[in-house]
Amino acid sequence: MIALLSPAKTLDFERTLPPLDVSTPHFAQEAHSLAKSAANLTQKRLSELMHISPRLAKLNADRFRDFADLPERPALFAFAGDVYTGFEVDTLEAAGVAFAQNHVRILSGLYGLLRPLDAIRPYRLEMGTRWAPRHKSLTDWWGDRIAQLLLAQIAEEGAGIVLNLASQEYFAAIKGRLGNVRVIEVEFREPGPNGPRFISFNAKRARGMMARWLCEHHVADVDAMRGFDSDGYRFDADESDADRWRFTRT
Repeated sequence: MIALLSPAKTLDFERTLPPLDVSTPHFAQEAHSLAKSAANLTQKRLSELMHISPRLAKLNADRFRDFADLPERPALFAFAGDVYTGFEVDTLEAAGVAFAQNHVRILSGLYGLLRPLDAIRPYRLEMGTRWAPRHKSLTDWWGDRIAQLLLAQIAEEGAGIVLNLASQEYFAAIKGRLGNVRVIEVEFREPGPNGPRFISFNAKRARGMMARWLCEHHVADVDAMRGFDSDGYRFDADESDADRWRFTRT
């Protein structure tokens, strides 16, 4: 199976890395093209498009302008948001990182589809952005390309199953484009006074924890993923069906 994650807005390009066999993103040329086009946007326009402060708009305008000269590091070690706090890649053994390279994919507004060890440069460009060169949105600009690459990788991996741990915003780039591939949607809930409830921060961390659990245990059979039990989560059979799984924290 292949597990899908969203990227993160928060990045870490400072911490020391272990020895890694870094790979090149399949859509590296497309990323450079998008960055070059985005470099023509004013800071004010970036602030409006991304709903960010003037300070962050300047940071990202500078990133797009200098994109070709920015440092690189593997995606799984560069993203540092809630999902990746849950993944805790710094404590994952090398065999688990290698497993991730084959079984985890990260959807990206700039890079399309990333393997964990694909080298990326600092950026912020969310998949839901209502801008793209000669298109109304990034999802329109990418079209079928991300889905076609993912389909090829699913065929190579062999199981024909996607475990969707990505947000709706990012999964929208491939939704309805994967043909007969089985997609399992995973949701996480917390106990509440009126029953189980969705809490975004906890759900993001749980997505990362589940992806790590997959890699740490080298899971090959998708049904074994129902055994995920990190941080008190348990599979809720009563609230799940064949292709929508709920995990509730006890």
